[in-house]
Amino acid sequence: MPDFDIDFCQDKRDRVIRYVRDEYGADRVAAIITFGKLQARAVLRDVGRVLGMPYGQVDRICKLVPNNPANPVTLAKALETEQLLKEQYNADEEIKRLIDLALQLEGLYRNASTHAAGVVIGDRPLHELVPLYRDTDNKESLPATQFNMKWVEPAGLVKFDFLGLKTLTVIEKAWDLIGRDQIDIPKLPLDDRKTFELLARGDGSGVFQLEGNGMRDVLRKLKPDRFEDIIAVVALYRPGPMENIPSYIKRKHGEETPDYLHPLLEGILKETYGIMIYQEQVMQIAQVLSGYSLGGADLLRRAMGKKIQAEMDAQRANFVQGAEKNNVKKDKASSIFDQVDKFAGYGFNKSHAAAYALVCYQTAYLKANHPVEFFAATMTLDMGNVDKLNGYRRDLEKIGVELLPPDVTRSTAEFTVERTADGKKAIRYALAAIKGVGREAMARLAAEREDNGPFKDLFDFAERLDQRVLNKRLVESLVKAGGFDTLNKNRAQTFGAIEALMRHSQATHESRGSNQNSLFGDDTAQRRPQLPKVPDWAPMERLQQEFSAIGFYLSSHPLAAYDKSLQRLGVTRAADLLALLQRGTAGRIKLAGTVIDKLERTSAKGNRFAFVQCSDQSGAFEVTVFSEVLSAHRNLLEAGQAVLISCDGRLDGEQIKLMAQTVQKLEDAVANSAAGLRIVISDPGALEALRKSLEGKRGRGRVTLVVPMEKEESEVEVTLPGTYSIAGGLRDIIGMLPGISQVEEI
Repeated sequence: MPDFDIDFCQDKRDRVIRYVRDEYGADRVAAIITFGKLQARAVLRDVGRVLGMPYGQVDRICKLVPNNPANPVTLAKALETEQLLKEQYNADEEIKRLIDLALQLEGLYRNASTHAAGVVIGDRPLHELVPLYRDTDNKESLPATQFNMKWVEPAGLVKFDFLGLKTLTVIEKAWDLIGRDQIDIPKLPLDDRKTFELLARGDGSGVFQLEGNGMRDVLRKLKPDRFEDIIAVVALYRPGPMENIPSYIKRKHGEETPDYLHPLLEGILKETYGIMIYQEQVMQIAQVLSGYSLGGADLLRRAMGKKIQAEMDAQRANFVQGAEKNNVKKDKASSIFDQVDKFAGYGFNKSHAAAYALVCYQTAYLKANHPVEFFAATMTLDMGNVDKLNGYRRDLEKIGVELLPPDVTRSTAEFTVERTADGKKAIRYALAAIKGVGREAMARLAAEREDNGPFKDLFDFAERLDQRVLNKRLVESLVKAGGFDTLNKNRAQTFGAIEALMRHSQATHESRGSNQNSLFGDDTAQRRPQLPKVPDWAPMERLQQEFSAIGFYLSSHPLAAYDKSLQRLGVTRAADLLALLQRGTAGRIKLAGTVIDKLERTSAKGNRFAFVQCSDQSGAFEVTVFSEVLSAHRNLLEAGQAVLISCDGRLDGEQIKLMAQTVQKLEDAVANSAAGLRIVISDPGALEALRKSLEGKRGRGRVTLVVPMEKEESEVEVTLPGTYSIAGGLRDIIGMLPGISQVEEI
């Protein structure tokens, strides 16, 4: 039997399954069972638990086994290739016992689960055809067949894959944000100029099927200008057919003459410039040239896919014989058969490609014509993927759309569209995208604000939300991300008040719950605690706390302070690396970045090396640091450090490979190149503290003071005598002084 693969909006998949159960009968519909196996890390954890070994010890051993879900590494292979694991195995009798037992159990079934999308529908109660299994922990779930997907079909059942496609949900959400009355997604014009211009630029981020660098490069060269081009690209961009892409592009642009093989076939192959791309074309050629029925043509297509010689010889004879009846010479017919055979092996189903191309087009149309709503919807569906969110943030910068920070007085659980003071559309960051903050809790927070008005201050916030929403970790994350800035700009003060706010919230709700009123009425306001009197976090600490809560730097970036110095040092931006390496003129590359993470490994020769992830204002990059450089600069390669790395780079397919040659503290490099600082003073009382900060800091940088005049709307700019060393965090130290409103590099 055939199986059916159908994509639905992710949020509506459950409705489809409910419909199927209601339509065909609950006893005739079931999920398909799958069996989880004990893989290397899982079997180590399970055996370690049974042996009563400390969790931390077992966890350290597990982390020595490479984790590659796409191609899982066996425990035996890990023991062979990972030097540190082998050393632990040989040195510790307890670890040796753990691994020996795990090796015997690895690969056994561990648990039963259900296939992510598979559903079977029977023509009679399923228990008459296959044994069934039900998860006793979830009474509402579908029963599952006890046969897995390999054996369900031979048992006579039809398999349906009801897939939840995220992109369809993105389209739905964007449609809601734009307004259902403003646009009709199913009836979009398929010749929109802005959409094809976006695709021709290779601007494919967030566009279904067209996000990869390789696909974007194809689109830039192809310059699609009709819907059929998108269908063709979706079908061609796969191993095998990809070799025809250069020819398709040349033929489209008139640089190569299409070959239709025979005049009878021109009508079939004209749309694809003489290149056989679709399975339907193979079937039409057999029908038109050799008189096959469509059923017979489908059998021919299947035979060509299987490459069974005896079957192919019989089909060739039928094909040639049928073609001769249409006055096609035998040699020509045989030659066409060979050409068809060559293409049929990897021909793609056009109806499938067209359906996917339509979703491609719809997302590209939304991005080209309604970018703010499109990105808000896309970011909501990708809120669990920090790397993607950071990429979309950069895309928004390019098109001049502001990404507003999270704010408990405005944000909801999802990314939303807002109008700024100047009337422009912007995207408000989602509260549920902050680490350690649950989606349900943030939905309740937004509902409380919607029902009872905006929060007036921190205490009002604590009084209106109870312990079902608030917990210490959640509030800490909101503070770090800047979620309370509109209620109190001093994040350090809000952070220091969390315990008091939590106690105040609990006391308020207990008091309300007890139905006891004070003699003098509601005394909630009188019982409010004092906020601690502490200075705000330094700009760099503020950014690091923000990074820990959001996963990237949102309000600014630690390197923003060094913009002009980085230009003077000839530093390459992460976003420009690919183009630089593609041109092949890179030489030694200078990169500046804040270290995000470091993963140390041991080579087969026993040398330590590390993969170091860094980020700059344009994006993230990863550098491999080998043993000599690692041992010399390990202290600089810790999370939060700003470094200048000189490295060699190359391309491995579409992957950028960078090898560090030298590592330097960025502040030290900048100190030797910075021209100076421009300091804006809002209070003359800051001058004495500023003088002390600059004392003894001799170097090569100039310092200019900007002082506003009291009586006039003007300012005076004064350059201090002498030169100073702009290093050691001096800019941050000065920026924290009371009465200093701005410090910028010059």
